[in-house]
Amino acid sequence: MSGTEPAGTDEATRTERLRGAMRCLEGGQFAQARALVEPLCDDRRADVILAHALAGSGRSTRAARMLCRLAHDNPTARHPAQDMMTLLLRHSRLEEIEATLQATLRQTPNDIRLYDQLGEFLLLQGRTDEAIEVLIEGCRRHPSALRTGNLLAVTQNETGDAQKAQALLRHLLTYHPQSAMTHANLAHILTVDNRVDEALHHHAQALELRPEDPHIHLNHAMTLLKAGRHAQGWPEYEWRLRIPGRLKYPAERLLPTLKQDSDLSGQRILILSEAGLGDMLMYLRFVPALVRRGARVTLQGPREILPLAARIYGVERVIDPLRPVPAHDWHCPFGSLPRVLGQTSDIIGAPVPYLHADPHKVLAWEDYMPSRPGLRVGVVWGGASRPGVAQAQAIDRKRSMNLAQLAQLATIPGLHLVNLQRGQHARQMTDIPDGMQLYDPMDDVRDMDDTAAIIMNLDIVVSVDTSIVHLAGALGRPVIMMDRYDNCWRWQSGRGDSQWYPDLRIVRQPRPGAWNEVVARVRDMLASATRP
Repeated sequence: MSGTEPAGTDEATRTERLRGAMRCLEGGQFAQARALVEPLCDDRRADVILAHALAGSGRSTRAARMLCRLAHDNPTARHPAQDMMTLLLRHSRLEEIEATLQATLRQTPNDIRLYDQLGEFLLLQGRTDEAIEVLIEGCRRHPSALRTGNLLAVTQNETGDAQKAQALLRHLLTYHPQSAMTHANLAHILTVDNRVDEALHHHAQALELRPEDPHIHLNHAMTLLKAGRHAQGWPEYEWRLRIPGRLKYPAERLLPTLKQDSDLSGQRILILSEAGLGDMLMYLRFVPALVRRGARVTLQGPREILPLAARIYGVERVIDPLRPVPAHDWHCPFGSLPRVLGQTSDIIGAPVPYLHADPHKVLAWEDYMPSRPGLRVGVVWGGASRPGVAQAQAIDRKRSMNLAQLAQLATIPGLHLVNLQRGQHARQMTDIPDGMQLYDPMDDVRDMDDTAAIIMNLDIVVSVDTSIVHLAGALGRPVIMMDRYDNCWRWQSGRGDSQWYPDLRIVRQPRPGAWNEVVARVRDMLASATRP
């Protein structure tokens, strides 16, 4: 209950106070919100606002008491601490959130909803070990807790405990055999562990239970593609466009699947920017097939790749996503191109090389290269994460290594290491390992057209799974990719080569995190290449 209500408070005054308090909450004025609603009583709306205002003001114990009382009245609903956390996150009140969640959990230690909330909060802060401890305690108290168990399993998998994650999800299925979420998460984790047949079984179970869920279909597509089942995988991948906000143009103008004899003469086709740089560099291989069929192609993409894209024969224009799109007959996101051509002889796209560096830039960048003789090896050890995208950040952590782990490459006689790394991982060059000499031309690089010219001056590229792998592969240059254990679908399972890039060799971790063994194998491969 709130405090003593002023005499003469009518419904209009009460409503105005509540509206004013809500405006204060939204503006982060928690003390003012408290002052407006504390006098109101017998009003659940006022109690909710007051609980949030108390939390934002640092009054965690009192806020917790109110949240517990509100939660007790609605034991099957979402815990009101969820809305409190959402509100305070917008105002970066992290200490206040944690203090209130901890106080609420102390007062009602058997409310499983709070373990979920605190676990999610800790994960948002990157405090994974603490989150796992909280979620484990929740599962100990409630062994059949569906949401808690799934959250713990997904987190365990992200930290390399795939076996524990699988065991936990199988355990949950004994309690909840009709849980589409649990079947879908188990399928995803089995795919990561390269157990695609089992994964496909659980995908089928999840889809039977929830046949219209685009997220389940999308993960199903990833498993099919990882298994090399493209005829099924690419149409299934189109379900991503049913996720709200993904399809930005009319569905009836989406480029349909073509037949071998389809004629696109004079048809204006807009290829839309989608996904990361590496994805788009790979999908550019399908553009020449549209040009050959007579299409007038406009490519939309990030500025970094536009000069390379403009050099594809027959492309009419290239634009960045900030420019208005031209008139067109059909549109097609980059990731839909394989589906469009999946029933033609162009199912793998154009042969390598399908991208070409500017020959003048190739000559200009020669001056930046280490002198001959010697093997010029471009190196990349870290990926580029997308801020605010938790899944992308988790993948980036797993696909990246430290520069120091490449130190053993510097011991190979007759080898020149050339830096191709950009972004946050490039800062590691301020502490280059002893004995390593790293030529660094990247300060003068403006876009991928410059990087392409540098790559054409190298003998080989050694990289973790980044856009540089796709760029070098598309240029027809030799590449050794140092791959994480739970590899991307496009590199399939159990392969050391690639159907996309004939001159690509894959060296994969034998177990999660085992970079030293990968680098040792790469060292042997490069040492053999330097011998006369």
